[in-house]
Amino acid sequence: MIRLKTKLALFNLLSKLAIAFLFLLILPWIIERINLRQIDNDLIRKREKIISLIENIGIEPFMSADTTFGSYNILKEEFVSLEKTVRKEDLNYIDVSDRLIEDEKITYRILNYTIIVDGQKYLLEIGRSLNSIKSAQRNIYRVILIFLIFIILITFVTDFEYSRLVLRPLGKITDKLKSISDPSSFDSTPVKTSTSDFYKLDDALRELMKNIGELFRKEKEITDNISHELLTPVSVLRVKLENLLMQKDLDPGVGDKIEESLKTLYRLQGLVDSLLFIARIESRQFLLDDEFYISEVLHEVVGEITPVAEDRGVNISEEAVRDFKLKDANRSLIFSMIYNVVNNAVKNTSSGGNVRIRGFYSNAYYNIAISDTGKGMSKEQIDKLFSRFKTTVSAREDGTGIGLAIAKTIADFHKIVVSVTSEIDKGTTFSFIFPGNS
Repeated sequence: MIRLKTKLALFNLLSKLAIAFLFLLILPWIIERINLRQIDNDLIRKREKIISLIENIGIEPFMSADTTFGSYNILKEEFVSLEKTVRKEDLNYIDVSDRLIEDEKITYRILNYTIIVDGQKYLLEIGRSLNSIKSAQRNIYRVILIFLIFIILITFVTDFEYSRLVLRPLGKITDKLKSISDPSSFDSTPVKTSTSDFYKLDDALRELMKNIGELFRKEKEITDNISHELLTPVSVLRVKLENLLMQKDLDPGVGDKIEESLKTLYRLQGLVDSLLFIARIESRQFLLDDEFYISEVLHEVVGEITPVAEDRGVNISEEAVRDFKLKDANRSLIFSMIYNVVNNAVKNTSSGGNVRIRGFYSNAYYNIAISDTGKGMSKEQIDKLFSRFKTTVSAREDGTGIGLAIAKTIADFHKIVVSVTSEIDKGTTFSFIFPGNS
């Protein structure tokens, strides 16, 4: 992906290059036309000087015993020729022709003009070599080419810098969006800009975040209230059912039904506790003041889940875990985050399968990867993976469908990026990318 300011700068550069290319195509023709026009004007001026000189001193000094006068400069770049002619028509034109001078063939641009002196008609020819003109054209072309390249480079740099300055408010707006984990942490300070479009965008985002924040607050409040209201009747029912089970003359069939009801109540209480847990995390009721090594947490998680994994015939292992000291975090929450994902991996891996835990650095960021050889998931399942109450993989009866949602909530609370890759019948990998300033 290319950034907008780079695209603008590249567009300006390419448009200038296109214009410069077209200009360079017609530049030789333009230079040639200019030079020929200049040569023709010089030839006409010299003709007028020669005619004026003949009028003043006569034609005799130019004519020798024969009937022709010719004069070439030392480099043979110019010549003047005067000879008698018997042509009846008057000549006054400029053409290009070759002349053989001292066994050297030279191309000249020649002015042909007839004059009459004392009743005698003479043909005046004034020529200018085109070889020097072509050399001058090449030099001019080089100078203009270098000048164009210099101008294009300068304008590219200035365009890029100008685009960077103009788009700086947009960068600040996107940075504000990147740095938030929830609407409450959004920086509502207006971005300073003289561009009305960016001002409207920033204003719309601030209003949007305000509305979303209010909706989140109401959702958290409702969840908190409902969860607390549910805990009381659940606790009362649980106590009453437990008291019934303690009766000595209780019918065995009734006891079995009471035990099933208690299991449902325990599951419901766990679900309510989970909702309260998420609500507390989202309302930022947990402190981020712990400092600990990740390897210690991973060892604890593996130690607790290993008996469950052994019962299911699943091998769980830590592979090449590089240590990492996490600062400004909550240790119990990080434990819960990793535990829920590893526990989910064990539950969804068949007997004989493997669950691997790796800790490593990638691009200066610390990563924890939890991989299993389970059934895997489709893209549609991954999209709903962290949604509450949507169990997208096979869950056991004691699951609530909310464990991964808790893990994602904890990760967002710590600004940890979570990514999931999976392939049907090959397994799933959860990756936790810790922030660089940890």
